[in-house]
Amino acid sequence: MDSYIAIDLETTGLNPKTEKIIEIGALRILDGAEEARFHRLVNPRRKLSPEITALTGITDQMVENGQGIEEIIGDLAKFCGDLPLLGHHVIFDYSFLKRAAVNQGISWEKDGVDTLPLCRSFMPEGTSKVLREACQFYHVEMKTSHQAVYDAEAAHLLYQAIKRCHGADGSGLFEPKKLTHKVKKEQPASKRQKERLQELLKYHKIEAPVQIEYLTRNEASRLTDKILSEYKAYKRGEKP
Repeated sequence: MDSYIAIDLETTGLNPKTEKIIEIGALRILDGAEEARFHRLVNPRRKLSPEITALTGITDQMVENGQGIEEIIGDLAKFCGDLPLLGHHVIFDYSFLKRAAVNQGISWEKDGVDTLPLCRSFMPEGTSKVLREACQFYHVEMKTSHQAVYDAEAAHLLYQAIKRCHGADGSGLFEPKKLTHKVKKEQPASKRQKERLQELLKYHKIEAPVQIEYLTRNEASRLTDKILSEYKAYKRGEKP
């Protein structure tokens, strides 16, 4: 495989059901050469944790006036076209993107190649297979880590390096396979859910941790339950 979309995301956490995309980096690779780049910072509609800012360098100020994923996913889909995806543990990125696409009524059925299993197949046992260490093992320059477009570039260069070294030995390992992640379209929070949240936040004098108007029904329900649980713990003198 020599034509694909090398892709990487930065997110607020690991679970696509509860966390949000904050950065997208993608390279369109045709016949092994970079043809175009796609880079966006994404407004997650919530405050970023200090840990995520320290890891990625992305601050609230950098994303607060930007577009949300619902406004970006269509442009990304056009950029990707019918090409397969490539990344290091690419199913992670695919799961976030498919959720965003389904929520906007966009088809996101993709094939992909994952450089992580390739590393596990060809690198020595006991050697770290994370992207930076894998790049070092194959003498691939990695400009920086946890910046989406540079991680996407590193995954592309790593794939090409592994293929040069082991392409004759791996046969099907280098061919795209169907990426599978099941997700249903999420419904926006109801008017009553939003009103209830606003009432709870005002009553308990809590600053809203998210932009309530963008919540789904499940997100609104989880946030309401969290506030009620923490308030009950506080009333009992316990740590929430």
